[in-house]
Amino acid sequence: MRIELERSMSRPLFKVLMLVALALTAMTSVVYSAEEAGKGAAGADWRSWHARNRVANKDSLQRGARDFFSYCQGCHSLKYLRYSRMAEDLDLTGAQLTANLLPPGSKPADYITARMPPDDAVSWFGKAPPDLSLMARARGPDYLYQFLKTFYVDPSKPTGVNNLRLENTAMPDVLSDLEGLKRADFHSAEKSGATQSTGAAKDFDHFEEVAPGKMKPEEFDRFVRDTVNFLDYVSEPSQVARRSLGIWIVLFLLVFTWLAWLLKKEYWKDIH
Repeated sequence: MRIELERSMSRPLFKVLMLVALALTAMTSVVYSAEEAGKGAAGADWRSWHARNRVANKDSLQRGARDFFSYCQGCHSLKYLRYSRMAEDLDLTGAQLTANLLPPGSKPADYITARMPPDDAVSWFGKAPPDLSLMARARGPDYLYQFLKTFYVDPSKPTGVNNLRLENTAMPDVLSDLEGLKRADFHSAEKSGATQSTGAAKDFDHFEEVAPGKMKPEEFDRFVRDTVNFLDYVSEPSQVARRSLGIWIVLFLLVFTWLAWLLKKEYWKDIH
């Protein structure tokens, strides 16, 4: 009798587990199908791209610092970060900092400034390149990741390129030698609703490769993720320590709350 009862009780549980397994299998199939569909049209899902960076990954930060100083510091500054602070956080020795990142004539205590004079930048690009110290905090890492990966050839622009994330950007595609050149295919969609007009709005469809770069797609993707990871670190150098310390503070508050509750219970036991 007991065995039959246990069997009857386990049947509903077994059915629930089977339903959960089937649901997870179906969800996995849907996600897999969506990813496969996205591969057929390169870049069609660019708005859903995520940087997925980890600021605690120092190897990634070191590569990102190398990439930033190689391709970005010529135009962009990090005016709120000192070379010495960066070297300390990224576990760089003084010799490594001097040999690889510190410009001639600069000191470790100096702030990271751009090499290009602002007046020259305005005359060449129409505006001075922005400081990137707080860009990841203001726009978000996903924005930077999408921006660096959505340049496309546009002969109508002074720089010869345009960008899906920031249309009519004045920034040239400085990473084109690594990624290669790609063309953006658009399809026309009639405007509707209150903004209807006689014209047609261009909607992005997919990218087509024009010329290959030095890196394979997966190598360039890691390059961009490392660079974005470094910029995320720059936006708040103490964020890793803050999050680590925050866990202990929350635990302390929980223990203190428990002790305060016990004390209150002891004081009020005769009244209640």
